[in-house]
Amino acid sequence: MRTLRSSDASALAAAYVRNRAYLSSWEPVRPEEYYTEKWQAADIASRLVAADAGEGLPFGLFAGDALVGRFNLAGIVRGPFQSAGLGYWVDGAYAGRGLASAAVQIIVETAHDVLGLHRIEASTLLHNAGSQRVLWKAGFRQIGMAPRYLKIAGKWQDHNLYQVVLHE
Repeated sequence: MRTLRSSDASALAAAYVRNRAYLSSWEPVRPEEYYTEKWQAADIASRLVAADAGEGLPFGLFAGDALVGRFNLAGIVRGPFQSAGLGYWVDGAYAGRGLASAAVQIIVETAHDVLGLHRIEASTLLHNAGSQRVLWKAGFRQIGMAPRYLKIAGKWQDHNLYQVVLHE
């Protein structure tokens, strides 16, 4: 796992194309352009600008040259909040192997040791037991449920809300 680079746009687009059906239940409906190298290059560029500003970190999980997972620490807020949001997915062919758990644990450690954050938040669809296990293993605890929180797979869906407090 490492920070995404501009040169990863092709690998990221290929991963989204490869996982389009697999991710469709867990993500927003995407425009056709989303699956192109051009779209992914622009997205990586904007996330790297945010990283330079201290507002986020985009990570890629790789198996050789193939990108097999994406993890975003986003919306970093400093001041008294010292918090960020976490989003992630792992390639369907690699799911269930503990890769997401290991990657999220690394992100939690980085958020604490390198970024000095106090807390990270994440959310899952109510029925996403796999992602909930990933969060529990990394020390996240459920703090609530948000009705119609995000528009996923074309409809507003309820989400469980989680956080890990890093300075306890």
